Amino acid sequence: MRDEDGFYWYVGRIDDVIKSSGYRIGPFEIENVIMELPYVLECGVSAAPDEVRGQVVKASIVLTKGTEGTEELKKEIQNYVKEHTAPYKYQRIVVFKDELPKTTREKIIRAKL
Repeated sequence: MRDEDGFYWYVGRIDDVIKSSGYRIGPFEIENVIMELPYVLECGVSAAPDEVRGQVVKASIVLTKGTEGTEELKKEIQNYVKEHTAPYKYQRIVVFKDELPKTTREKIIRAKL
C-alpha cells in the first residue's frame, strides 16, 4: 500500500514470507502459478525448515477428482513453477492432500500446512 506521503507499507502477513537463501518469497505468487494447472483444485504454499537454505518453499496441493498424485506429477509441477517464476522460488517440497486446513471463512491456514 502507498500512503499519501508516498511511503510504501507492507499490508500482507509478514510471517507468511518465506526466507530462503537470503531471498524473500511471497507464497501468493507461487500459489497463483500452481493454480494455473488444470488438475490442481487447491493449493497452499508455506515454508519448511532447511539446514542449508534456512527455509524452502513447500506446496500442499489438492488435486482434481481422478488425478493421481505421483512422483512424476510432483516433478511436472516443480518444472512448471521454475518456468514461470524465478528459479529460486520453485517449491522444493510437494505434498498431495485430500483437503487443506481452513478457517471458518474458508481461508487456508498456512501454519498448519
